[in-house]
Amino acid sequence: MILFPHLGPELNETVYLMAAVAAACAVPGVFLVLRRMVLVGDAISHVLLLGIVLAYFVVKDAASPLLFFGAAAVGVLTVALVEGLQRTKLLKEDAAIGLVFPFLFSLGTLLASMYLRNTHLDVDRVLLGSAELAFRDRLTVGGRDLGPRAFVLLGGTFVVFVLLIALFYKELKLCTFDPGLAAVLGFLPAVVHYALMTSVSLATVAAFDAVGPVLVLAFFAVPPVMARLLTKRLVWMLVLSVILAVTAAVTGTLLAIELDITIAGTVAGVLGAMFAVVYLFAPRAGVLAEMIRRVRMWREFHETLLTVHLHRHAGTPAEAEESRVDGLHEHLNWTEPQTAAVVRRAVANGLMVRAGDCWKLTDTGRKRAEEIVGPRLGERGASAP
Repeated sequence: MILFPHLGPELNETVYLMAAVAAACAVPGVFLVLRRMVLVGDAISHVLLLGIVLAYFVVKDAASPLLFFGAAAVGVLTVALVEGLQRTKLLKEDAAIGLVFPFLFSLGTLLASMYLRNTHLDVDRVLLGSAELAFRDRLTVGGRDLGPRAFVLLGGTFVVFVLLIALFYKELKLCTFDPGLAAVLGFLPAVVHYALMTSVSLATVAAFDAVGPVLVLAFFAVPPVMARLLTKRLVWMLVLSVILAVTAAVTGTLLAIELDITIAGTVAGVLGAMFAVVYLFAPRAGVLAEMIRRVRMWREFHETLLTVHLHRHAGTPAEAEESRVDGLHEHLNWTEPQTAAVVRRAVANGLMVRAGDCWKLTDTGRKRAEEIVGPRLGERGASAP
């Protein structure tokens, strides 16, 4: 199916491939973000070369599917090594990643440079990917062309992830948010953890050759973070993460094709721009929403402070002076414009009314003040049984 007829079949396949990469990485990325393990995903995306090289030494075939599983195994090994160092209590997680990731990555790069010079496993392709050329690597079964190998692999990976999450949603949710309770209930959080890390490795390997580790990490981190800013519910985080990732992938790919520039870099740039928009304008957790919330709290604070002031002096000899319309700002140590703005909002909210030259609290304003300082002493005695 060709969604963009003006591009032709090959470029359409490239768009589909990038969408499949985005969806396949965004799903496990949600759990990486919630578990604060995005850096582990970064480490996995960089050390896969070592697994590919080691598997190639065994099978001597650069097209063998065993390279896929070898790379995934090294990804899981990376997680095990990081956690093993962390359990010694001598290193924190970031330091353990900083030790394991560069060592395994450099080892894989050295082996590829030394022994695989005549294969497609060159260092530039490993680092940058080749989304523009991925459509040339076809998957053929029984003489029938099923499309780009990476697209079929990533599409299948995404479907498997969705099925696994549907089957084990409760276990994943509990082990992510409360692993202690999950262990007490017998859910084996360690097994769930390594199953998740295996899924991350599989998604990374599937996308590795097409887009490289940098864009894989971007899809792991950015769409889930945007979804986290937009919703607190896990199921909607998963849905929004996939939608946002695919939107960025398709938009970035089309823009790169139009401008004739690198696809991976353009998609990463689109992801960054989308994150900036969400970060600024998310309805509940965005910067603008937080600023509005702070302004509203500041205004409510000043209105409450004004009601407390009037409540403290209500019925006292000093009331006429302390609640005087033209002298209120002097007693509160506010500027006249600030006092006028607070009074205007308090009147509009039904907290106070003008009575001659003074301000009086309404029942609503008195209740607000009593929530802070309690009833006045005389009123306490009057209300006692």
